[in-house]
Amino acid sequence: MKFLMSGYSGRMGQQIVALAEAEGVGQLVYGWSPRAEGERAIQNLSEADPGKVKIVIDFSLPPGFREALIWSKENGIPFFSGTTGLEDSDFQLLKEAANSIPVLWAPNTSLGVNFLNELIRHLGALDGFDYQIIEAHHNQKKDAPSGTALFLQETLNSVVKNPAPDPLAIRGGGIFGDHEIMAMSKEEVITIKHSALTRSVFARGAIKGALWLKNQAPGHYSMKDILGLK
Repeated sequence: MKFLMSGYSGRMGQQIVALAEAEGVGQLVYGWSPRAEGERAIQNLSEADPGKVKIVIDFSLPPGFREALIWSKENGIPFFSGTTGLEDSDFQLLKEAANSIPVLWAPNTSLGVNFLNELIRHLGALDGFDYQIIEAHHNQKKDAPSGTALFLQETLNSVVKNPAPDPLAIRGGGIFGDHEIMAMSKEEVITIKHSALTRSVFARGAIKGALWLKNQAPGHYSMKDILGLK
């Protein structure tokens, strides 16, 4: 898999490149970010030859997401993104791009978190419960609550009778990512939790997703498709 890494200078970008090449499943062709340095680094997408790129993997910031998505669409290249903090207009761009290329956006690329999201759907069978999502991340994470917490909240509130309030966000230390869903009645409490123990769990999920996406027809996909869940 020959790929262009958007957000190459970031921690996730570096982790994805290192893991993909160490395991022999991917080859970085271009690493793009405004501060990118190195033999395969580019600071402007106009420097990239689209003919050498089989897929774009994007873990950047919203402006980088927009530029990389437009470049991918213009050149007919599949686009996989885990960038968070996006606006409604960004999702509209993604929807439009899906008419001509395969696209996949995920607020969290951990396979475990996406399985957790499916487990949440079963909470719709309960009556008389209150709900709360609590998330914790390292002190350098900019968005709060996290895109993952909002993603889980959307799923939860689509199935339960008593919608959950906004997620509670904790920022501190070097926590990779904890997400906990609490269902509380007067007689019992149900807790469902996922904890990331290493950043490589997100990189591994992204690589698995990109390997799958590059062979798909144009369309709008999700991590649920990669897990084979209905």
